[in-house]
Amino acid sequence: MFTLADLIESQKGIRPKVETPSFNGVVVDSRQAFPGALFIAIPGERVDGHDFVEDAVKRGAIVALIQHEIGGSIPVLDLRTLITEADLKIYALKPPLCLRVNNSLESLQKAARFWRRKLALRVIGITGSVGKSTTKEIVADVLSQRYRTHRNPGNLNNEIGLPISLLQLTENHERAVLEMGFYLPGEIAFLCDLALPHVGIVSNIGTVHAERAGSKEAIARGKAELVEALPPEPNGIAILNYDDPLVREMAGFTKAKVFYYGLDPRADLWADEVESLGLEGIRFRLHFRFETLYLRVPMIGRHSIQATLRAAAVGLVEGLTWQEIIQGLRSSTSQLRLITVRAANGALIIDDTYNASPESMLAALNLLHELDGRKVAVLGDMLELGPYERRGHALVGLRAAEVVDLLVTVGEKGKQISVSARLGGMHPDSIYHFDETDKVVQYLKENLTGNDIVLVKGSHGMRMDRIVNALEVLR
Repeated sequence: MFTLADLIESQKGIRPKVETPSFNGVVVDSRQAFPGALFIAIPGERVDGHDFVEDAVKRGAIVALIQHEIGGSIPVLDLRTLITEADLKIYALKPPLCLRVNNSLESLQKAARFWRRKLALRVIGITGSVGKSTTKEIVADVLSQRYRTHRNPGNLNNEIGLPISLLQLTENHERAVLEMGFYLPGEIAFLCDLALPHVGIVSNIGTVHAERAGSKEAIARGKAELVEALPPEPNGIAILNYDDPLVREMAGFTKAKVFYYGLDPRADLWADEVESLGLEGIRFRLHFRFETLYLRVPMIGRHSIQATLRAAAVGLVEGLTWQEIIQGLRSSTSQLRLITVRAANGALIIDDTYNASPESMLAALNLLHELDGRKVAVLGDMLELGPYERRGHALVGLRAAEVVDLLVTVGEKGKQISVSARLGGMHPDSIYHFDETDKVVQYLKENLTGNDIVLVKGSHGMRMDRIVNALEVLR
């Protein structure tokens, strides 16, 4: 495990000769500190982590990484002036202890880079506009059938979260499955420099984050940084979505071996006869070389076939047998963001409120279409779409007009969905728009029936989860 000695060596190239404690994990929020944790004090726009060092220590953190004075009685080892091993000997490296550096975030990243290079394991990196987290979970479930596998928890996929994930690795791990988020060009290249991935998976290119990144082509170029960073074959393998032209073209950006998956028979691994079994999963036929397999897995919605194919592809390139791959797919319970709950009157609510883009909205509406019952869609704003905002909301409204019986929208941008649904032929009496979630809750309480299937979805900033919580409380 990562130790205090490793942390000091990662910053100064000098390793203490005395035994030092191991860290049980890394946190940047003092409220999440626990015994044996390393606390990283990062100054933010509204909150400065340095104000909570003592709180983190009270909760069990044994070392805090700081970049300015904090006061109090916790001893401070100033790594900015430490130069030689002789300098180090004058300090008692006993917790609790603060290590002062020039920049705590950069030092966290430096530590992660150092630790990753000490470990002999293969890393699988995942990026894309939709489906990264689900793919990460299923891939890890498959690899865990043979290898000791680590996955970054939750959405620790950025310049802070990914280093924390890397420092959770131990010498016992054989595989690491790491989600990599993208906001601006150069970000994934930076994350790859930390993680050194051997396998890179690109799911798709959508419009999420277009407000910051620009066009879909610019987003594709940013995500291609993952396959560019891979080592050449045979060690490096790029797993690309053949069905997405922008992803398919990434084969030209890598020296790694390219493995295509998709619904097109020209892909290396492909599926057909995909059938949704509603909330019971999907059934499909899988093709690889001269083999054909008939499978049923507990993934919800026809769109889930893509995540299933990615996980199977990783299993194949990492040497698993079909028995191991199938067992991993069937045992996975990894669609964590899609939760179903019951309202007081028996209506089934599909909670898909974590985030939203046009692509994921359309996939969710397609899932709703596959289920039995009166179909109700409660849809909120999709944020950060940039130049795709109007078109994205319009496409969602047109699809809603085709598949739902009752449409309820919320938010300024959500109103565009209502307008588009009306233009798409949906009867005005079946469309309702509200500016606030409280009014949505009141309307739904008065109008839902026990036969309803209710999809609730919108960008995280819209807090659509409040609607689900308010309805579920009535049980």
